[in-house]
This record gives sequence, C-alpha cells and structure tokens, in this order.
Amino acid sequence: LKSNMASISASTTHKVGIKKKPASKIASSKISSKKSSASKSLQRRGSVAPKLKGSELNHPDTLSKFLSLDEAKQKDRTLNEFLPHCLGERATFHEGIAKPHTASTTQSRGAAAADIAILVKELGAVVVLKRFGVLAEIEKTLLPLGIGAVFGNGPGAGINPGGGMRKIASAVSLASMDSTGFTDDFPSNMSIGTSTIGTDSKRGKTTPSNAREGALLLLRALCELGMKSVEPYVVPMLAAALDECGSSSSSIREAAEDASVAIVSLANPLAASRLIVPVIFEALHSPEWRVKSAALDRLAQVAERAPQQVSRLLPKIIPTVTAQVWDTKPQVTKSANQTLLAVCQTNENPDVSPAIPAVVNAISKPSDTYKAVEELMATTFVATVDSSTLAILCPILSRGLKEKNAVRKRSCCVVIENMSRLVDSPNAVAPFGPLLVPELKKVVENVQFEDIRDVALSALQSLTRALGHSDVEDAMKSIMQAEADQAEAEQKRIEDALEDERRAEKEQRKKEEEERRQFKEAMEAQRLLEKLALEEEEKKKQQAMLKKEQQMKSTKSASGKCQGCGLKKCPKSCLFYSK
Repeated sequence: LKSNMASISASTTHKVGIKKKPASKIASSKISSKKSSASKSLQRRGSVAPKLKGSELNHPDTLSKFLSLDEAKQKDRTLNEFLPHCLGERATFHEGIAKPHTASTTQSRGAAAADIAILVKELGAVVVLKRFGVLAEIEKTLLPLGIGAVFGNGPGAGINPGGGMRKIASAVSLASMDSTGFTDDFPSNMSIGTSTIGTDSKRGKTTPSNAREGALLLLRALCELGMKSVEPYVVPMLAAALDECGSSSSSIREAAEDASVAIVSLANPLAASRLIVPVIFEALHSPEWRVKSAALDRLAQVAERAPQQVSRLLPKIIPTVTAQVWDTKPQVTKSANQTLLAVCQTNENPDVSPAIPAVVNAISKPSDTYKAVEELMATTFVATVDSSTLAILCPILSRGLKEKNAVRKRSCCVVIENMSRLVDSPNAVAPFGPLLVPELKKVVENVQFEDIRDVALSALQSLTRALGHSDVEDAMKSIMQAEADQAEAEQKRIEDALEDERRAEKEQRKKEEEERRQFKEAMEAQRLLEKLALEEEEKKKQQAMLKKEQQMKSTKSASGKCQGCGLKKCPKSCLFYSK
C-alpha cells in the first residue's frame, strides 16, 4: 500500500486539466455577425436612404378630415402642429392629457416631415411652402445668416463671413428671399430660439440641432415626392445641406448627406452648370473636410445624372477636383480620385475612353505618367477632339514633357501632334496653349537628339495651327500677351482687394475712434456726476453738523422742550429759567 501511494510535500505541484467546452455554433455566428456589422459600420454609408413615412396623414381618413378644413385652419395646424414636430418641438397636450409628453426623436421628426410632404402633394407646393410659410421656417433654421454666410470661406472677420457664395447668389437665389442677406420679415409662429445647447457653436450654428435635422429631413421628404413643382424651392437649399455635412452631430451629418443626395436626384440635369456645380465648387473651399468629401460625392452623382452637362464643364472641373487629390485627409483624397474618374468618364470621345483610367491614375500618381502616355500612344485618334478631351489629356502631356527622359518626351510630342490634327476649333484648345506650347518649345531648343527635336517641332507646328496662328512666334506672342493680360487682371484684382481691405480698415478705425470718443465723453460725464454727488453729500453733512452744533448750544431741544426741566415753559426752579 505504501509503495502505491505518492509522496506529497510542500514543493509538490499538481496540474488539474479542465476540459474546454467547444464553442457553440450560435455563439460563433453571433461573433461573426458582430464583426461583420462592425466592419460595415466602418465603411461609408450608402447613398440611398429608405423613404420617409408619415405618422398621421398617411391614413386616408385622417387626410380627408384635414382637407375638409378651411385654409386658415389648415395653415394653423401645419404651423402649430406638424412643423414644430418636424423641427423638434412637441405640443404637450395635443394628443390628449392621458397620453404623456414624449421627447422628439429622429423617427418622429422624419414622420412629421413626411406628413408635411403629403400636404405639399395634396395642396400644392405654392400653398404649403409659400403661403403657409413653411419654406421661410426652413431657411430661418438652416440659413440664419443668409446664403452668403454658408461654408464660411470668404474674406472678412467673424465665424461665418461668407464671400464666395455671394458671388453666385444671383444664380442660387432662394425662392423666398429677396436678396442674399437674411431678413426677419418671415411670419414665424414658432420659438426655435438661439440656444447653444446641442449646437455647432464653433461653426457659428446657433440653431438647435433637432431643428436643423428636422429641416434637412423635410427637404429630403419633399425631394422624395419627385414633383417638379418642388424643385425651384428645394434645389437652392443644396448649399445648406452640404454645409451641414460638417456638423459635429452624426445624426445631422446623416440627414444632410441624405438630403443632398435627394436634392441632386431631383434636380433637372440642365441645372447642373448654373446651380449645382458652382455650389459644389464653393463647398470645396470649406475648412471642414467632411463638407469637401460630401461635395465631391455629389459631383460624382451629378456626373452620373447629367453626363453631357458635366462633360462640357470638364475644363473647369478637372483642375478643381485635382487640387483636392493632394488634400491632407485621406477621405477627401479617396473621394477626389473616385470623382475624378466619374467626371472623366462622361467624355464622349470613343478614342480616349479606354485610356481614361490610366490617365486618372496618373493624375493622382505622377510616377505613373509614362504608363498613361503609353496608353495614349496606342490610341488612334479618329473622332473630333473637343475641349473636354483636351482637359483630360493636356495635364498629363504637359507633365510628360517636363520629364528628363528624352524618349518619353518624344512620346508626348507624338500624342500632341495626333491630337492637334483633330481639334474642332481654336477656342477649344486656346485655354491649353500656355500649358503645352512653352514646353514644346523647350524640347525643340534643348533636347540634343535631332530626331526628337524634329518630332517636337512637328507637334509644335500642328498645335500652332490648331490655335489659329500662322507660326510659332505668333503663337508665343499671343500666349505671352494672354499671360500678361491675365497677370494684369490678377494684379488689378489684388489691388482692388487691398483697396477694399484698406477702406474697411479705415472705416473700422473711424468707428473705433468714434467709440473711444463716446466712451471718453461718457466717462467724463460719469465723473462729473460723481463729483456733483460728492459735493451734494458734503454739503448735507455740513448742514447736519451746523444743526447739531446749534442744538448743542441751544437750551431747547428739537421738539422745543427745555433740556433742563423737559417742559416747554421753564418754571422758576429751572436753571435755564428766564423772564
């Protein structure tokens, strides 16, 4: 028995093996679902949001009951019930005393916005938005300082000084505003207030976040109607929707993104060049990176909906979007690359279409420039080359001409020569002449290989003829004159800006001097008043002391009684008796 027993001491250790239960399939599926949901949450939100549904007026009986009211009661109920609910205010006893007061949520605000959209569909956009004053409340909520202050990227002092939007305000004029500045002539029955609780006060947003989210949900609900009569009232609000994409509140950002998507989807393609694209360009100058990313996404959406209009605007779009490729934020860079590819694919030239991905990749990666040039070398130009095609190719060709490798310069010269023979008009290639002609002339003069110089000279002559000039010297003179005129115009603009700044500083100085003078006068008057008050008080003190001294010297007190006997008429026994 002893031989079978193990010896146990203080240093003896034992390991107890615990059998691990195999993880159940349900638990593993839950973990995998959590991981997948987390990965989805890190991804970008989808561009299509579910359609908003009303809470009250989507029932036929309730809607018919509302439509049976006269116009005054309809307006009163719209402004005092549906619109406050949409902007985050709840009527305490509207639903009865038995039902408790509930806080406003995104779902309730969206339902109220859908109810107002139903009213617009039944009564008409002019009645609800204009006559009832609903649009005025939306503008007051989203644009308290007017459309000129949107994006906060203009000159001047203040949180949102505006500037850029003022230049395009004639094209983006709001339907219920008479000017770019906001007026207080709107019939408001609500008290949204200017509380800083839950607002983006650092961005100059003093309107409550619930109200701004409700206004954006209402814009989205109006766009989801698909009515052309709503378009003139909703499309000008694209600037406000893009500006709210930079909000610190995630719910407002989602509502702003959905509203901007809905606005672009509703807008007529013909409005792209005059209304939508200028607003997007201005949004790209915003200091908020989320606003830039949203604006680039909307530009890609415009390219999908209005490819012909965007193709005509490529000479302006490509330089603007290319500048965003080098943004410090990777989100903006990614959106810029995707948008650049989307807008370039609107080009209708069938010869260049296969090479567009390589060209766009070379714009964002200068090291891949020669790969794009090789793609273009393999292209046979047959179709007419217009300004949009030149806007895509010229930046890459200009960069290729600046490379050190002479063989690569020759490839660029060959592409330029083939392209220049099919240019439809001198006006199409005129904006790109200063970009290519000086570089081609440098190749002709500086490259040591005669074969490459001959190819460059041939390309330069073809480009000169495409520009509408007889020889190279004439083209260089024209380019130099155009550059001189541009420099002069830029100098004049700078001088005008400096003059305006000096004028503003002078006016500010005058204002400060006037304020100092008024302050000095007010302080002097205050000192005089204090001096008069002190003199009056000193005089009163002296009079009181004199009166006290007279009372001390007199035998009679203030009441007329003798200070010795206490009687008004002293008896003979009083020390102060006198006949």
